[in-house]
Order: sequence, then structure tokens, then C-alpha cells
Amino acid sequence: MQVHLKPETESRLQELAAKTGRAPDELVEDAMAGYLQELAQIREVLDGRYDDIKSGRVTPVDGEEAFVNLRRKSKQRRPRRS
Repeated sequence: MQVHLKPETESRLQELAAKTGRAPDELVEDAMAGYLQELAQIREVLDGRYDDIKSGRVTPVDGEEAFVNLRRKSKQRRPRRS
């Protein structure tokens, strides 16, 4: 498999390889392995959350309403200026 990187990304990869003494392909392999593992974990969490909503175990919250509540709570927690 070939991976095509933007010149800036390839330059950064080469710099990191030189600093760490590791081959660029090893760094790419490690980065991709970590990324794919994280992506799989996120997918698992999202699937579980979807199942919770679909089964009725949890009730979805309106996004706009949630942001309004967060802003209100944040405003209440700010120190009052005299």
C-alpha cells in the first residue's frame, strides 16, 4: 500500500523520524494503528449510545436546549464583578 502525504506532512514526518531515530514507515504504522484503534473505540461507544436511545433506556436531549443550559450554568458560575 502506498500513502500519499502533503509535502508539509511528509517534511514533519521526516523531521520526527530523524529526531527519534525511527524509520518514517514505522512512525506511520504506529500512527495508523493508534488512529484505527481509537476510531474503533469511538464507533463502539456511538453504537452503544444509539442502542440505548433506540431501546428507550435513555432519552435524547435537544442540542439547542443543552447549549442554552450550559451557557446559563456557565454565566451563573462566573465571578460577579463589583
